[in-house]
Amino acid sequence: MRPHTSRADLGEGHVLSSARHADVVIVGAGVAGLSAAHQLTSAGVTVTVLEAAPTVGGRMATERIDGFRLDRIGPLVNTSYPELRRTPGLAGLGLELRSFSPGVLVHSEGRLHRAGVRRSARRGSSHTPRGVEGALTAARALASAPRTPLGEAFEQARLATALGRLAATPPSRLLARPELPALDALDARGFSTRTVNGFLRPLLSALLGDPELTTSSRVADLVLRGFARGRMCVPAGGAATLPELLAEALPPGTVRTGVRVTDASISSVTTEEHGRVSCRSLLLATGARTAAGLLPGLRVPAFHPVTVLHHTAPEPPLNEPVLLLDADRTGPVSHTTVMSEVDPSRAPHGRALVTSTVLGRPPADLDRRVRAQLAALYGTPTDDWELLAVHHDPEAVPAMPPPHDPRRAVRLLDGLYVCGDHRDTSTVQGALFSGRRAAQAILRDFGVQPGYAAASLSTAAA
Repeated sequence: MRPHTSRADLGEGHVLSSARHADVVIVGAGVAGLSAAHQLTSAGVTVTVLEAAPTVGGRMATERIDGFRLDRIGPLVNTSYPELRRTPGLAGLGLELRSFSPGVLVHSEGRLHRAGVRRSARRGSSHTPRGVEGALTAARALASAPRTPLGEAFEQARLATALGRLAATPPSRLLARPELPALDALDARGFSTRTVNGFLRPLLSALLGDPELTTSSRVADLVLRGFARGRMCVPAGGAATLPELLAEALPPGTVRTGVRVTDASISSVTTEEHGRVSCRSLLLATGARTAAGLLPGLRVPAFHPVTVLHHTAPEPPLNEPVLLLDADRTGPVSHTTVMSEVDPSRAPHGRALVTSTVLGRPPADLDRRVRAQLAALYGTPTDDWELLAVHHDPEAVPAMPPPHDPRRAVRLLDGLYVCGDHRDTSTVQGALFSGRRAAQAILRDFGVQPGYAAASLSTAAA
């Protein structure tokens, strides 16, 4: 496994290039900005990425405490995300993903139930699209299962068939469907109240960071499609591994951390520490609020707050790498997992790491209420668990209520661009893809077709 190292040395913001010029200046070294930087440098464009924080990654940050690796707000990733395979720096350097067990565990009416997609041992056929057979296998398996939060056997089979259809449907068709709030759409599709509240609502709440499911039904369908086609996972070594791989694969000196941009225009940016850096084009790859601060007039969406708590326990309360959902909503925790079972590198040998996520505004007595809920979910006392860290982000997930455009414009005008999950979908896939879209728009304005050799740029720029 790759060592997990701090990338503060990437920046050396105090030694900003003496040239103080780049074809493109990217403000923000989250995964969207780093994705764009890879597309641009691959085409021969000179890029400078400026990041105010001491490390890259934005919300995908990981801190070390007593040998533990703790994500600040680590979003769930899915093996079905196309950008994980297509982004240079991830595919090339071999990003390691640690997968959860297929499906999820649902705590409902005081019992644990396994629910969701079971992967087929046989991968695909000439008649079944790759990735869909797992959902179709679930239809057969669930039809004979005992009573669960999914309802009776017929309802279980109906749900599994619906997941199979989603898995086989192209995203373009899902984005053309009528749009409602996700919870309203689930009710309109005829699923029983038991199925919605016992499985679909807690699952989508966890995947979207939206406990009330006000998110666009089109986005919810995309997320369920990914769930049916792939496996939920996390980057090995912590969420920060993903942006660190992207940053270290860029040309030396491209990324500068600890550099705060105070003013921005198409032709230059002004930094607090080093004055002016000139450019041909500017790409804002920060969060939505920071981008609007540098470019007044940009819309700032509403946000879903997220709080992540990390506990260490003397023994793993569950010896399986599975995501556990609380369908009864008995406390503030939406979902929890024994992270050391999913990714053993995140905890010292012999120590268990339990990571739990609270959606919405956390209560004042957070740790007490979380411990009580976790004791019920895992069926074990939690009094001797140690709280390692609590991370709260009031703007963790940009809201995506209908009408939501998952392909918001990344080109504002010639020379000025913006990207991030707030321009696409509020997922790692959305952030990476928005970076790709922004880079392609820049290259087109430079007269370079994306994917052309570097020599094309010098000809176009002459």
